[in-house]
Amino acid sequence: MKPTLIFSFFIIFFISTSNIASGLYNISNEQISAITKKYGKRAQNRVLLWDKMIESSKDKKILQKLKNVNEFFNKIRYSTDEKHWRKKDYWATPFEFMGTGAGDCEDYAIAKYFSLRKLGVPDHKLRITYVTYQKKRTKYEQAHMVLTYYHKVGSTPIVLDNIDKKLQLASKRDDLKPVYSFNANGLWQAKNKGSVKIGKNNLKSWKSLMSRI
Repeated sequence: MKPTLIFSFFIIFFISTSNIASGLYNISNEQISAITKKYGKRAQNRVLLWDKMIESSKDKKILQKLKNVNEFFNKIRYSTDEKHWRKKDYWATPFEFMGTGAGDCEDYAIAKYFSLRKLGVPDHKLRITYVTYQKKRTKYEQAHMVLTYYHKVGSTPIVLDNIDKKLQLASKRDDLKPVYSFNANGLWQAKNKGSVKIGKNNLKSWKSLMSRI
């Protein structure tokens, strides 16, 4: 074998083995390096586990995709924006959420939304939904966010939540009262039966989030 051919063979072999060794499927080496540098080794491990979860979920049926994504992010610690970010309201990107290892309700919903989009779930089937949550057997209510999945237009959505961690149809969640919902392409106002689209998603917090993704 000629020296040039031998050299080319080793170059190709080195590149191939480097990619396999990295074990990355849905994030680049540059991205994981930046995350590790900014947030540390634990953050790197969380993102690597996310990457493997996404990859292993790609060929699964939709309910399993929802379950895998919901369970993965619900393991991350809850913390309020004021405590975690020193801000009254902050919508973290999925990598900020995983990187810092904590967040509040909208961070769970946002991370689940983008992860399911990564898994090929169409945008029109997903909505981040702002609700009021009423704790059972009390009059206590609080603002809350969940992710909802619609199998088809007009169907009862499945709720992905960080409080009640089990996937359930919205009709089974009488502790949640929808106010409005949104995705990348629209904004809906909740009505007694269903919801009405009121226009584009021009939410200030969403625009700020997208500028960091």
